[in-house]
Parts: sequence; structure tokens; C-alpha cells
Amino acid sequence: MKKSSATLIIMLCMLALLTSCSKKEKKELVLYTWEAMFPDEVIENFTKKTGIEIVYSTFDTNETMLEKLQQADGGTYDLVIGDDYIIDAAIKRGLARKLDKKLIPDWGNINPLFQGYYYDPKSEYTVPYGAGIPAIVYDPAKVGWEITGYHDLWDERLRDSVAITANYRVINGITLRTMGKSMNEEDGETIREAGAKLLALAPNIRLIQDDTAHLALLNGEASVAFLYTSMVTSVLQEDPSLKAVFPSEGLGIGIMAAFIPSKAPHSDAAHAFLDYILEPDVSAACFDHLGYYCTTKAAEGLVDKNLVPPSSFEGEMIENVSLEADEQYNKNWIEFKAACGKK
Repeated sequence: MKKSSATLIIMLCMLALLTSCSKKEKKELVLYTWEAMFPDEVIENFTKKTGIEIVYSTFDTNETMLEKLQQADGGTYDLVIGDDYIIDAAIKRGLARKLDKKLIPDWGNINPLFQGYYYDPKSEYTVPYGAGIPAIVYDPAKVGWEITGYHDLWDERLRDSVAITANYRVINGITLRTMGKSMNEEDGETIREAGAKLLALAPNIRLIQDDTAHLALLNGEASVAFLYTSMVTSVLQEDPSLKAVFPSEGLGIGIMAAFIPSKAPHSDAAHAFLDYILEPDVSAACFDHLGYYCTTKAAEGLVDKNLVPPSSFEGEMIENVSLEADEQYNKNWIEFKAACGKK
């Protein structure tokens, strides 16, 4: 009996040890971003190369991401990809950690054109992952006249035929540009005036959708659309007869970037993934999939020529504003969507 008990205890200890080793050996990376940001083969090959499993978690808006990251106190997620202005907020709230560049040997592959912006002036926290210039795309056969800027979206001839993306700051911003104002206006009265002008756009709006606004052009539901760069790339490839317009009122520009949360459980895995996507062939596969301007200089000779960025990248970025100003932007957006019949 004693021998049997001793044997049982040994077996249980070995099982516990094996279980413990198994848990220690399991490596993972919790990636938090939008849907479809990477080709499947890029994700799969990273796991084959490193043994690190990627847990892909998604959000619908930058604001949702920031809220969840704050609730997690900078933990839970290992790597986050979001837009410039929201990264600025995350860094200021202590939710991002400085990168250990020794763990990113391919750091030098980054195009310096996309570093040093206001949200990370010393390039300490972020690796850029795509840049863009939102544009208007329209069907000349249906519109029948030349569109040159944001102001044309208000033309009564476009009633019930305009599709737009769903970023409340961007849409407020292009409205302000038609008024000769900054996209980051802080004056409450000016923002309210932009809200009133935005309401006048409502009769022309056919669709508000952040992920699929471009499809409305392809299926004929809309004849004009205001789109992110990736969508512009996609629709022009699908239908070359469509025409893209960089608005006369001035360009809005944006940079997506990856950062590691302050309490990321697997920061080494996050650094490994950042280095991996900076490899020229991997980076090229990512940007051909994304349709954004390539931010990896070393990959420019491998990507679609339309994704090679211009030699200068100038325009106005959306930046964080005061709480009072942001509340008014939100109010404008809610009233605008209600006027469009959208929730």
C-alpha cells in the first residue's frame, strides 16, 4: 500500500511538472487592431518561424480600443495598432511603453518620412504601419461634372448618392476645411457652425460605414465616396474608370502605427513581431494586402508602385483636442447621423 501510494505521488508530481512545462513552453502574442490588417500567410509564417501563436483581437474604432486598453490598465494586449491621434492619447495616459530597439534589428528599414510626428516626436514608442491621404472617389459616368474638393459633397445634385467613412473627427474636420478652418479647431462656436453645415450635408448621404464605404461605389449604390487610402486603392484597382480627387481645400493625412502597451504580458513576442513585419518581403506582403502607403523604406522596391509614398508627406493630421471641443464634435456627429437616419 505504501509503495503504491508512493508511486501514485511520483506520477502525480511528474504530471504536474509536465503540465507546468507545457504551460511555460506555450508562447503567444495578443494582437489588438482592426480586422484583416495582415495577410493570413504573414500570421501563419510568424508562428512557424518563432513558435509564437498570435491571438488576433479586433476593435471597431480607435476610441473603443483606447477605452478597452485603459480598462486593462495597459495590460491584456501585447501589441496594438491604431491611428496617430489615439496613440498620442495612449502615450499621454501611460498606456504605452518605450520600445527596446535592440530587440528590433530591422528598425533601420523604417522610412524616416513617417517618424518624428507629434504623437511620438522621438520615435520611442511606435513602429509605423501604413500611411494615408483620404480622398474623394467618384464615378464620372454618373456624376457628369468635375468634383474638385470637399465642398462638392454638399452639391444638391448628389442627393442620396454619397458614401462616407465613419470617423467623427475626420468628417467634422473636412467640414471645417470647407470653412477655411483647421481640422483641429478648438473654438466652440466655430465647431457648432461646422455642425450646422454638416447637417446640410445629410440629404446627400447614402451610407456611413467605416469598413465598407468603398463597396457602395462598386455596387452602384453611391456615385461619390469619401474614403481612406486603402479603400481608394481597392476601388481603383477594381474599376479604373472611377476618378480619385485630392481635395482642393487641403489634404488630411494619417499614420497608423504599432505600440506595445505598458503592461503587455508578452512584450518580447511583441518586439519579435515588430521586427518580423519590418523584413522587406514580409513588409511588402503586408502593404500589398493593406493598400496603404508603404512605411518600410526597404520594401519600396517590392510593393505595388502605387503604394510607394510621395517624397514629401504634408497635410493636416487629426490631433487630440480639449474635452469641451471633443464633446461638441461628438454632438455634431450624433445630430448628423440622426439627420441621415443612421444610428
